[in-house]
This record gives sequence, structure tokens and C-alpha cells, in this order.
Amino acid sequence: MGSGIWVAALLIACSFFEGISAVEHELNHRTERISGSAGDVLEDNPVGRLKVFVYELPSKYNKKILQKDPRCLNHMFAAEIYMHRFLLASPVRTFNPEEADWFYTPVYTTCDLTPNGLPLPFKSPRMMRSAIELISTSWPYWNRTEGADHFFIVPHDFGACFHYQEEKAIERGILHLLKRATLVQTFGQRNHVCLKDGSIVIPPYAPPQKMQAHLIPPDTPRSIFVYFRGLFYDVGNDPEGGYYARGARASVWENFKNNPLFDISTEHPTTYYEDMQRAVFCLCPLGWAPWSPRLVEAVVFGCIPVVIADDIVLPFADAIPWEEIGVFVAEEDVPKLDTILTSIPIEVILRKQRLLANPSMKQAMLFPQPAQAGDAFHQILNGLARKLPHDEKVFLRPGQKVLNWTAGPRGDLKPW
Repeated sequence: MGSGIWVAALLIACSFFEGISAVEHELNHRTERISGSAGDVLEDNPVGRLKVFVYELPSKYNKKILQKDPRCLNHMFAAEIYMHRFLLASPVRTFNPEEADWFYTPVYTTCDLTPNGLPLPFKSPRMMRSAIELISTSWPYWNRTEGADHFFIVPHDFGACFHYQEEKAIERGILHLLKRATLVQTFGQRNHVCLKDGSIVIPPYAPPQKMQAHLIPPDTPRSIFVYFRGLFYDVGNDPEGGYYARGARASVWENFKNNPLFDISTEHPTTYYEDMQRAVFCLCPLGWAPWSPRLVEAVVFGCIPVVIADDIVLPFADAIPWEEIGVFVAEEDVPKLDTILTSIPIEVILRKQRLLANPSMKQAMLFPQPAQAGDAFHQILNGLARKLPHDEKVFLRPGQKVLNWTAGPRGDLKPW
């Protein structure tokens, strides 16, 4: 592109930042509450609205796996561990299964990690199947509904399809024994075999204490227009570059690597969190899966998330007004990203920033230790409470069976 285009881009940026600066001091001291039912839902208190029975499983399903590899505590799939810990001490926990509304099976299916820290999901179906066999033979509650009043945390790339490659995840489908259960998962995409009706979509885990340690003064000017750090190509797994992120990340790089409005790179600096707090827009493109921790980081740091993932289902969508706080760009429109973002009126940007400044919005995306009112733990419980009471039809007649225990790939039927 000619230098004239970049000069024009810089003029646009200067004009934009001057407009932002004129009202930024006002924004620093203002937030905006989410209007309507979404704001009420976000602030719901689940205590007193449901009771959860936590199965006590042998430690080989959870604690011993974590002892073997403590890295599991810090990766993006760690919600399964922290939700277990939260429920053990939660006031919604009941030790009397006869009064329980929900049953929870603590299985750490993402804690088998490669040397690079990526989860290997290949044993997960056998592990989950083994746990279900155990609870179905040791307690009577699974068999009453074949799991319809049970929930499971499945934070894999493609949830209970248990594979990191989409084509193979689709081929596998959701583990058959979980077909009647409620799945709590990070993966969300409309009309996809790995997201079934009634699932609760949650944010991936991002370490709250680490982010807290990198906060900068709230009146710091946002001098970066568009920010992104991450892969554009996954050469090791997708040498031709057309499959990873469905080509969307590659398109970002090829179209905007030299655009002065875009601060994008594969480098991950030590100032990553601080940089996000200096940016107006943070790109949140799909990778191998539609979701990533960038969404959490953008919300926490008040950077308007630019979601590039067609048909994505976002976390707690009944409580968080994503359309109001974010910008959605179709994957095919990535080449027009600069025009789309520079065309957004300043007053619209300021309102999104005011909503993002609302503490309840940030809290809902985090799994803090210890838990705090309105956090992601509580949003999960709110989602479960809203499903009550269970329909009488989910309770089976004595001896009635719905699930096929021999369905699925032959390898899943091997003992774990």
C-alpha cells in the first residue's frame, strides 16, 4: 500500500485519540450498570436456590492427577479444578444426596499435559466413563435419571467431544454417557455437535492474582488503537496456513502487519497485560477453537473485545451483554477490520468502556481464590439454579434405560 494510506490512517488515529482524551477524564470515574434483566441476572445470588451433592471419588480421578502435574492449576482449562475446590466449601453443598438438586462428579479430564503444557484428551473419554460407571454402581442417583440431574465441567477445546482438532471432535461427538447431563464448558458455537442444548458456556481460566499484579492507574491514556499478541500461523500443525483459525488470523497479519493503527505481533512481551490496558480494542480471534483467554483479559482490562469467530456462543450470555460491550466482525470481513473499527462513533466506544468498567462485569469472568460474590463460580450456580425444577420426565421408571453404554469409538470402551 502507498504511504498516503498510512498517513490518512495516522490522521484518523490522531483525531480519534483527541476525541477520546476530551472525555476520558470523565470516564475514569464513571461506570454504567447493565440495564434490564441481564443486570439482574449478573447480580443474582445462587445461595438458597439450589443444593449440590459432590461425589467423593477416589483421588486417582482428581487430586493424584494434579499432584503429578501442578501446571494444571495455571492453564486455561483449570476451571474444573477450581470449581471442585469451590463446591467443597460452598454453602450450596449438601451432604444429604436425598435433598440435592444437582450432583457433581469431580473428574480432572484436562490434566494430562504435554511437555509444552497442552492437554492430551485421548484418555479423557475412558476416564470420564470410568467415573460414571463408579457413581452408577456405588450410588442410586445416576440411575434415576441417567445423568439428567448431574453436571460435569468439561473445559476441553471442544468440550465433551474430547479432541483438540475440530474435524475429529465432530467425528467423535459428545461422549454418549454425557448426552443427558448438563455440561459446563468453555466451548460454545451455534449449530455445532460439540455444544448441546442446555449447556452452560463459561470463560476459560485466567489467573486473577497475576492480572491483579499488573494493573496500572485507571487514568492511563489508551494510546494503542488495536492490540493483539499471539500466533497468526500454526506451522507445526497447519503448514499451509488455511485451516488454523479458518484463515482469520493469517488474514489479520497479511492485511495489517504494517498498519500503524495495529499493534500486532507474535512476540509476547512482559508488558502484555499493561499494553492491553493502554489499548482501545483487543482482537479476540478464534484459534483451533472459537474461544481463548484473551476474551477474559480484554474484559478485565477494559479493552473492547473484537470477537472474530463466526457463530461463537460467549460465556454467560444471558447475564453479560456481549453485543453492547464488544465488537463482532465476521471472519470474511477481516480485511475490512480497519474501516470497521475506525467507523465506530466515539460515543459508542465510550459507552462500551463504561460498561466494561463495571466491576460486576469483570468479576463474572474470573475464578478468584477465595471465591467472591458474583464471580464465575456463582454465575455457574446461577445457571444451574435457573434450570430448576427438573422436569418430571427426566426421572426414569425403575429398570428403564435410555443411554447405550457400548456406543462410541471402540477405544473409549477400554478400561481406564
